[in-house]
Amino acid sequence: MLEWHTRGLAVRDRFPSWRDTMSQALVATWLATQQPASFYASARVFDLGGLQLSAMSHNTLQADRPAKLIRQSDPEVFQLHLVLTGSGGITQAGRSAVFQSGQFLLIDSSRPYRGWRGADDVPVESLIIQFPRAALGLRAKVAEQLVAAPFPVEGGITGVLAGHLTQLSENAESLTRQNAETLTSVTLDLIAAACAHQLEATGMLSPESRRRALLSLIHQFIRQRLGDPDLTAETIATAHQISVRQLYKLFEEQGMTVAGWIRRCRLEQCRRDLADPCQRSRLIQTIAARWGFTDAATFSRNFRATYGMSPRDHRNLSAADRALSAS
Repeated sequence: MLEWHTRGLAVRDRFPSWRDTMSQALVATWLATQQPASFYASARVFDLGGLQLSAMSHNTLQADRPAKLIRQSDPEVFQLHLVLTGSGGITQAGRSAVFQSGQFLLIDSSRPYRGWRGADDVPVESLIIQFPRAALGLRAKVAEQLVAAPFPVEGGITGVLAGHLTQLSENAESLTRQNAETLTSVTLDLIAAACAHQLEATGMLSPESRRRALLSLIHQFIRQRLGDPDLTAETIATAHQISVRQLYKLFEEQGMTVAGWIRRCRLEQCRRDLADPCQRSRLIQTIAARWGFTDAATFSRNFRATYGMSPRDHRNLSAADRALSAS
């Protein structure tokens, strides 16, 4: 992981250092700022094998990648930006667009572009996924229709992708190599599905990409409804316009059942809440009911089978561990 920030640098070195570091870590770009004396920035860059994830924050900035620079160095990658705060503008591939928080922006390293980000007093925060053009799973000419054409984070696949990237950035530092490879594959499938959905070209996705994207949507759907005791395979299948048999097959390929996955997610939420000191006064059954367990005996039995102790013992052990850490 590369972690970089302007703290501790002399004022005169902040922008030049950022310019040189980011051009090496990402795509070579001519960067400029009108206010070098007040420039500030930070970045965390993770190499996950098949892609690179960056979490960035900075104030006003101009970027220029002319044809001359592309001829000198072109890694032939796409960059997908998830804009978290702030705004900016870009011109590429004959398009000019303004983008803002809550949007995705796709940039092509093989085409000249010019853009600006942020303002003097309003930092821009974004997550950037950089990956080989050939890894997207969509024909390049299809994906290029989204270059410099911002699209919003909404429900469905774009919302799932945004949530996935946020969680990935929060946990990237602790990933094992095997987990990173798996998440790289899932991330690329979600990006391809989001792009295809935006272009109404989902038929161009590979069957594997469609399957994994659909499974991610289903997982998100379930997590949002864990507190509903009537959550069933039938309601999940209907919501995603597939048969119950297809739904069962999707989960069987993951080595689990639909009911088993729902139960596991509910137990994870209960386990978290029982360890939360802010919820110490809440009844155990109240917590269980919040996450869809309507029968106390069934909840206790499932909890013990999964974690090797009763819900009460887990709560008391968590409290004891906190007390020991505080002493």
